[in-house]
Amino acid sequence: MDARVLKAMEPYFLRDFFNPSAAYLPAKKVAAEYETAKGIIAHAIGAKASDLVITAGATEANNLAFTALNTGILYLETEHDSVRKAAEQHGGEAVRVLSNGVIDLNDLKTKITDEAQLISVSLVNNELGTIQPLAEIAGVIREVKIDRLKRGVKRQLLLHSDASQALNLLDINVARLGVDLLTLNSAKIYGPKSVGALYVSHDVHLSPLTYGGGQEKGLRAGTENVPGVIGFAKAVELAKEHLNGNRKKYTLWRKILLSELQDYELINKKHMLDNFVVLCYNGLDAERLIYLLEDREVYVSTGAACAASKGQKSHVLKAIGLSDEQIAGSLRLTFGEANNEEQIHEAARIINEVVTNEKRRLGR
Repeated sequence: MDARVLKAMEPYFLRDFFNPSAAYLPAKKVAAEYETAKGIIAHAIGAKASDLVITAGATEANNLAFTALNTGILYLETEHDSVRKAAEQHGGEAVRVLSNGVIDLNDLKTKITDEAQLISVSLVNNELGTIQPLAEIAGVIREVKIDRLKRGVKRQLLLHSDASQALNLLDINVARLGVDLLTLNSAKIYGPKSVGALYVSHDVHLSPLTYGGGQEKGLRAGTENVPGVIGFAKAVELAKEHLNGNRKKYTLWRKILLSELQDYELINKKHMLDNFVVLCYNGLDAERLIYLLEDREVYVSTGAACAASKGQKSHVLKAIGLSDEQIAGSLRLTFGEANNEEQIHEAARIINEVVTNEKRRLGR
């Protein structure tokens, strides 16, 4: 977490530790500050505070989005498990991606039947960093709606997007994207963990996942997480302030890393955020490489943290057509605010050494 975020949160753990739902004056002051923070988060995506429901992270936000209906769900096959499993609970059907990880629009058009009511496509994939053409997908949906109207089909068709990975590197605006529901994640922009938000268009009706005191328009019962939302808002302000600088910095670092690494196959070559690098070392075991790199204080992954920790193969890499051997040898590297250019050079050198030693051990 950014130190400036922690500083903004501290008063609400100590001096201003009031329940914003209470009636006395100090509590009302905290409630007003909570709403102001929500407004900052909402403004960053071209929305209003009243459009947001604060949640305990992106997973809850994604699950809440699917309460809009019970059937007729389409989702991208490379989605995070919080989307995939929620969609599957409602009998959802997967839409294919192309070999570069971008949605297959022809497959989408084929699968939007008159029963389809919600389509979920992440703005940025959490394993590849692939940026999806949401505005183009929204255009397809508008055409379907027009056709339905002509034929007297009154069923709604909503677009949901998990934008957890995107807020500090993309200029997000819900109107330009054409989304009805949008998930945000504080932890991905150096805010506190377990804080998220769901943007909900005014004409979308959701059902609560928890019941209680009626907070968050009755959709998310429980005492408001005031420090978390204050921290989220501060992280959003910092992300927007440094958006262009981060893009330039990560673009440079990616070029440096790829120019200095040796004997790899680059998996994600375009249409992705510049702080994502996915590599394949054919014939090597990526999980073993992770542990060897960890000993040298270079921390990488094989995919989504929640899947990798359980030893599961990446469904994302399988969806883009990689073989089992390629998946087994694939590493995901991401840059962050804690890094600097010197570390990029050092990481490249260490990765090369570890890979060379591993090939020598295997006689390759």
